[in-house]
Amino acid sequence: MKNYPLKESPYQKYSGFTLVELMVTIAISAVLMAIALPNFSSFLVQTRVDNEISQLQRLLLSARNTAINAEQSVTICPLNASKACDTNWHNEISVFIDIDSDKVYEPASDERIIIVKGAINSSDKLQYGQDSLIYTPTGSISGGVSATPFKYCPKDYDDKSRGITVSTSGRSYVTSDSDNDSIDEDRSGSEITCS
Repeated sequence: MKNYPLKESPYQKYSGFTLVELMVTIAISAVLMAIALPNFSSFLVQTRVDNEISQLQRLLLSARNTAINAEQSVTICPLNASKACDTNWHNEISVFIDIDSDKVYEPASDERIIIVKGAINSSDKLQYGQDSLIYTPTGSISGGVSATPFKYCPKDYDDKSRGITVSTSGRSYVTSDSDNDSIDEDRSGSEITCS
């Protein structure tokens, strides 16, 4: 049996998109992306803030637990080049056993770093009213607590600011939106804002 090639039909259909269909699809996609991108950006900022607050909360818990278990003072602060505490909370934050509670990390005196939290996003702010936080061997805070909590404020998204309040007993509390206005408040009801 011999196979003969099939003839092409003059009415053969081609599959694919026409130029008009492609242009309409691109236009619809552009409109949907214009609507979705601002919401996605807001979602990314909220995720970054939540992650930083979560890391800071774990840092505080680790410091308190270490102070209790090691029965020694533990200091949390950003260290400067001289290994002394300063107020640049946006930099790396160190947790170290501070035997003499002088807010200076002195490895020669058997002081040791427990954990270090990396610096925050360079456009954001992390503020605290003091240069350090010291946990005593009982787990309480040495020298009282600043009236202001730790405050994390992302750039251009003031409504996404969050914070952590540390009580005199050493327990830490993450701020929440207690009045349902989409802005976090501290335990006294004040909204979290950075200066």
